[in-house]
Amino acid sequence: MKLIFILILSFFSFKVVAEEISGIPTITDGDTIKIVNQRIRFHGIDTPEKQQICTKNFREYNCGKEAADALARKINGKQVVCKVNDKLDRYNRYIGVCFIEEINLNKWMVRNGYAVAYRKYSKNYIQDEYYAKKNKLGLWAGNFIHPEKWRKLN
Repeated sequence: MKLIFILILSFFSFKVVAEEISGIPTITDGDTIKIVNQRIRFHGIDTPEKQQICTKNFREYNCGKEAADALARKINGKQVVCKVNDKLDRYNRYIGVCFIEEINLNKWMVRNGYAVAYRKYSKNYIQDEYYAKKNKLGLWAGNFIHPEKWRKLN
């Protein structure tokens, strides 16, 4: 019995707790940044790909570039703190929620229409997506293919 207790205790003591990565990032795209050679994918959101074209006011535009540019403008050389988990995705990126001071960048991207709530992985940003859609912000001001579907088609 004592051995089982020790085994259980050692299992919990080795569990990796969420960590933080902070610094001034390089923007990879609308939902991925790089801080100190660590790539971080924003948890629970999905942005158009760099080559993805959307329409607004009957005109085509590069919505993937717009998402990355919006994130770059928001960060504007400031310190970003990402709370990441210990798991890496298939592209060897950490998954995390990133902040500038108290501003949740994941939430900001969705709420302003530059990203969609990635329901496959999280329900955290659904209300923010509804807000952007209702107010016709960003992607919701025109027509677009959801990024996950676009990736499958391309």
